[in-house]
Amino acid sequence: MQFGIFSVGDVTQDPTTGRTPSEGERISAMSAYALKAEEVGLDVFATGEHHNPPFMTSAPTTHLAWIAAQTQRLQLSTSTTLITTTDPVRIAEDYAFLQHLSGGRVDLMMGRGNTGPVYPWFGKDIRQGLPLAIENYHLLRRLWREEVVDWQGKFRTPLQGFTSTPRPLDGAPPFVWHGSIRSTEIAEQAAYYGDGFFHNNIFWNIEHTAQMVDLYRRRFEHYGHGSKDQAIVGLGGQVFMAGTEAEAKKAFRPYFDVAPVYGHGPSLEGFTRMTPLTVGTPEMVIERTLGFADAVGDYQRQMFLMDHAGLPKDVVLEQIEILGREVVPVLRREFEARRPAHVPSDPPTHASLVADGPGAPHHLVAPAAKVDLRADRTESEHATA
Repeated sequence: MQFGIFSVGDVTQDPTTGRTPSEGERISAMSAYALKAEEVGLDVFATGEHHNPPFMTSAPTTHLAWIAAQTQRLQLSTSTTLITTTDPVRIAEDYAFLQHLSGGRVDLMMGRGNTGPVYPWFGKDIRQGLPLAIENYHLLRRLWREEVVDWQGKFRTPLQGFTSTPRPLDGAPPFVWHGSIRSTEIAEQAAYYGDGFFHNNIFWNIEHTAQMVDLYRRRFEHYGHGSKDQAIVGLGGQVFMAGTEAEAKKAFRPYFDVAPVYGHGPSLEGFTRMTPLTVGTPEMVIERTLGFADAVGDYQRQMFLMDHAGLPKDVVLEQIEILGREVVPVLRREFEARRPAHVPSDPPTHASLVADGPGAPHHLVAPAAKVDLRADRTESEHATA
């Protein structure tokens, strides 16, 4: 099972000191967190993509390329890549280039983005978010899997005889996750292609998360990719740890109260009751995280948000140290002890996709047993989000 950290890249004032880091300091800190993640034995680092304050993660492939040059084994990912407002041609080229730079240590998570004003900055309409996500992703698959693409759609200019360069490393396109909090259509899209489904459950109770994951699993099986318990699932969450629960809450509360991700809402106690946010001891984090599999089934990737809301760099580095040294080794052992032999431990990697060979379903544009995504959505359209 893979464990890692992700960042949304917010630039937020530290409420305990009144100091706001510069954008450069924030970028440098995120880079340090990625290097620390590898040092303490974590598997994945993922960066968000945002084009609006207070976030500054506007160029994920640039950042991940720098991290790739400083690391040896860390998997590089996104949380998320905006498939709606970023041109699929740009995505195809940028991430294939990053594949080559990193030796294949890259996958990516597709997301729509939910910030309305960003869409018109890129010539798009948020009301078309779902059709954009469906059309753009299908084009991206073609760009990575066909040498020459002739294409015409609704949301961008046609392509005639176009070849995306560089081609994917070793002929194997990166593995893709589809990230969604509440859109059943995105779970359906992930299932249709046999891709991974990532539910960033930092906002939602575990019952909602379980419902979304179950929908994806059932549709994954429906499209002929394997049994539903073999579907590739990732979860997000947030933790803050100290020697006692009281110490952790005292230290984290000022940051929670102003967090741009979920501050100014329910109390810390209310949020920890309603969502997977865990503020307490490493043992509490272990127990809470192990419980996720009871709700959603055995899964392959667990990501933690560690650095937002103005937390100082030294505090975040300490939290990553605790996560990697004290928490993740126990989680690895316990999760694998309960996992049935036929359920994958890890999501696909570049090495595994290459080993599967060019005839594997991953290399097909539309690998689903049923090929009409729009016509075969009855179950997802009637699912309760």
